[in-house]
Amino acid sequence: MAILNQINMNQEYEKYTENDHKVWSLLYDEQMKQLPNMATRAFMEGIKKVGFKSHEVPRFTEVNEALKNLTGWTVYVVPGYVDNYPFFSHLGRKEFPVTTWLRDMSKFEYIVEPDMFHDVFGHVPLLSEQFFCDFLEGMSEIGLKYIDNPSALELISRIYWFTVEFGLIKENGNLRIYGAGILSSPGESRFCLSNDAVRFPYDVETILRTPYIKEKFQEKYFVLESYQQLAESIPLIAERIKAYVDEEIYVEPNAVFTERINREQAQKI
Repeated sequence: MAILNQINMNQEYEKYTENDHKVWSLLYDEQMKQLPNMATRAFMEGIKKVGFKSHEVPRFTEVNEALKNLTGWTVYVVPGYVDNYPFFSHLGRKEFPVTTWLRDMSKFEYIVEPDMFHDVFGHVPLLSEQFFCDFLEGMSEIGLKYIDNPSALELISRIYWFTVEFGLIKENGNLRIYGAGILSSPGESRFCLSNDAVRFPYDVETILRTPYIKEKFQEKYFVLESYQQLAESIPLIAERIKAYVDEEIYVEPNAVFTERINREQAQKI
């Protein structure tokens, strides 16, 4: 079992430049123009609950104080990507890993490596939603159980990718965005709800069989009925991953290991 090395980092707020605040402000204003009619209600309410503002980068001390009072979660500063073991360990302690650097303007529409706007603007507001937080804790338990099994971790990453990062949800008969990868991307926010996007009902088995994309907009999206459905799918996720592990099915990272899902099979949502 790996050992968790705590990374004692702080936000170092005073080091943000005028340009950093400008990038945050431009991205924030761009998204807040369009997201009220695109984003899940829980996200829009979460923006207010954690106190985000257009004109300045959020202070994590203030964000943590708000989150602790709402769901008991906090954000935890990391340098960038973290390995699986520390990532799932932090989630298990109700600590969401976030970085502190901001993209430059050349990557305004979409960025491959997550920056602070993705981590904080995209993820943090939903940490005010209890069923969503319950799902994260459940994913932490599964991830830590299979931390030394690459195939299981690939399957877990697919679930995480198509929910936490690129998930959609139905609310009052309307499609809404809850995935942070979409919420922090002006371009993909528009694309995922358009007629050009292919959408499926949320289904654990289908997601496990679906590789994801990092370099461009997603080719498939999965749609929840509710956050309760997401949280209550944890036992099935654990059961199906255990079945794949028991059958010793090797899953290559981001590779299709069963039949591909064709566009024609999509249920238009």
